[in-house]
Amino acid sequence: MTGQAQTVSGEITGNVSFKGAPPPEVKITLDATCGKLHTMPVTTRHYVVGADGRLANVFVYIKRGLEGRRFALPKETPVLDLIDCFFEPYVVGVMTSQKFKVKNSDSLLHNISSTPKVTGNKEENKALPGKGETEFIFRKQEILVRFKCDVHPWEFAYVGVVEHPFFAVTDKEGRFIISNVPPGDYVLEAYHLKTHGVNPGLTQQVSVRTGEAAVADFTLELPAQ
Repeated sequence: MTGQAQTVSGEITGNVSFKGAPPPEVKITLDATCGKLHTMPVTTRHYVVGADGRLANVFVYIKRGLEGRRFALPKETPVLDLIDCFFEPYVVGVMTSQKFKVKNSDSLLHNISSTPKVTGNKEENKALPGKGETEFIFRKQEILVRFKCDVHPWEFAYVGVVEHPFFAVTDKEGRFIISNVPPGDYVLEAYHLKTHGVNPGLTQQVSVRTGEAAVADFTLELPAQ
């Protein structure tokens, strides 16, 4: 979660749930080097769903209501970290023109590729040696930009790029908080990597008032087979 301080502000909070049983994750076969870093089998993490159906890794942001307004870049520097041959976090948000780091906490080489689709966002490919780090920046809004490793084909992460600082990613309990939101009426969107094609434009109207919390809950689902 991130936000830009305002003189008067409120917040948007809520939960995202998944309706029904999520598709099973796929077991990942690691190479010998990465395999030594894990004592248990590892899988994809497309649907990180808690016992009560709460869904993690959903990118929630203000889609409409801030047109024509400009906001200072957040002071913090988001970090994508490669730990034990996996990106952490799996989904992260940044603001347009905000620098963020990709860090390699492993002792082995990773090769990082960003694969944006929006014109104006640069596709890059960078070798990242053990314990190294590099920076990326995107100039245009895009949800979501995929990152991958060309050495380890199971390594992916996704970056939500928006023109303002009012966004969040749901935690493992499916919760999100967007703080320091200026009072106003907005359209909020919940974007999940795997269900967005099925639930396009999953939006909700919210009204933010000074010193108050607006609540917006979402439910995502897949069609019956």
